[in-house]
Amino acid sequence: MPPYQEPLEKQGRTVDRFKRAIWREKSYSNSPWHALSRRRHAGRNHTSQRQSADVLQAAQQEAEGGAGSAWQESRLQQTNQIRPDYAEAFRCIASACEDICCGGWKVVVDQPGYEKLQALPPSPLRTLIDASIQVTPKDVDSNGTGPPIFARIVMNESNQCPMLSAERLCRVHSEYGEATLAYVCATYPRIVHSIGTTKEKALALSCPEAARLVLLNPRLLEPRSHRVEEDGSPADAPWLPPFFWPVREVVLALILNRHYPLWQRLFLLGVLCRQLDAIASKELNRPVQEFLDDFDTTVKTIELSASMEAMPVDPIDLSTQLDTVGRLAGLMLRRSYLTPRYIECLNEFTSGIGNAPGATLESLAARYTLAHDRFFAPFFDRHPHILENFLINTILRCHFPYGRDGMKESGAVSMAREFALLTAQYALMKGLLIGVAGFHREHFSTEHVVHTVQAATKHFDHHPEFLNLACELLVERGLNTPRGLTILVRNAVSHAVEDRPSSPSPEVPAQRMPVETPA
Repeated sequence: MPPYQEPLEKQGRTVDRFKRAIWREKSYSNSPWHALSRRRHAGRNHTSQRQSADVLQAAQQEAEGGAGSAWQESRLQQTNQIRPDYAEAFRCIASACEDICCGGWKVVVDQPGYEKLQALPPSPLRTLIDASIQVTPKDVDSNGTGPPIFARIVMNESNQCPMLSAERLCRVHSEYGEATLAYVCATYPRIVHSIGTTKEKALALSCPEAARLVLLNPRLLEPRSHRVEEDGSPADAPWLPPFFWPVREVVLALILNRHYPLWQRLFLLGVLCRQLDAIASKELNRPVQEFLDDFDTTVKTIELSASMEAMPVDPIDLSTQLDTVGRLAGLMLRRSYLTPRYIECLNEFTSGIGNAPGATLESLAARYTLAHDRFFAPFFDRHPHILENFLINTILRCHFPYGRDGMKESGAVSMAREFALLTAQYALMKGLLIGVAGFHREHFSTEHVVHTVQAATKHFDHHPEFLNLACELLVERGLNTPRGLTILVRNAVSHAVEDRPSSPSPEVPAQRMPVETPA
């Protein structure tokens, strides 16, 4: 987005306005509206989903104003957009990979892919294919990640695809070529999105090689410009949410702005989402593009950092964060196959925070703080791009802040809810990495980061129900508020942590992390 020029007096007023917004966020949890909101959330009634209109509809209403409308103005600013193309660099390393892509989750088959397999000539492999693919009763939606689900591959007793060879290679690919594969098999780990007339790709970090490519690249988003038509799209072009590109530019620029600690960037991202929701619901009467320009300008002044740093930290916040990470990590334990790699990840996490008989939430939080301050924080200070890249790939993969529903012309979206889901995914991954860093201590490395992110992603991201369960957990625990979400992303470095677990407190019941591994 081009720099937004304005007189210094107006810029000062803009900064003051966002400072006031931050202070409102800080006092949010004590406000009467918050108490009312929590009562409305009782019984898992997600009032954040009540909005039937979003920023897209607000923009369309502004567009009715004619040639000077905010929508037409934003169309002129779409001439040069940074597009992610890192997925093009992915190359499968086949049998050299430490994991298999077709095991530990449900592999789905689209109808054209099924028909291609049915057209294969009679052979032992064709017989195995017929016995291993089960047609679903009816087309099932793929949750926006590909064609409708027509069939599923029935995994063998090892929970792996029966079509794998002894060398862990796909026999269909080896004997008949890539053109014969079903859509998921041919594209994984690439996640292909259609955004208007544009095709765009992210990567599924459940693939070890994809995780390495994304997480370890210090220049994941190269500043390459791509031309976009200025005079609107053809009438028959696929529908694109108005302001999609300007909003995403602001979001990505914020994630990459290292003048702020990462937790502050996420806090500001939450402010952005809630303000855009307020514009959509007409609680805030401002043109969208004007608001985006003001937000972008204010963030660039760096004057908001001190206000955020001054936000109070409650001593119980860290225990709340750790307890929530443990609950998120355990959400799918009884619903999903536990891969050996994820079991290893969980064991390292729980060992790294001192989980053992007699442990208390107090002692676990002390070890968690130690792991963060001495091993996690110094490592990511040296490698700041890793967590940024995790967020960037998640933003692109999930169409944040619109979400998959918001990319549909008839869909409704709450950007605040999408931010809560992004926060839950980030908090879970960060929390697991803190524990793993505490386990490996001075030897914590990028290899451990890739292993943790890949194993956890494979356990969670292939199960669409995880995000809804995570959202319900945040609501139940009152953490779907600005204050609650900040607790999940902020870790204040302590200088008073000793290298030993705290003594058990009789006032805190013994805690066991929700991890049950097979004998």
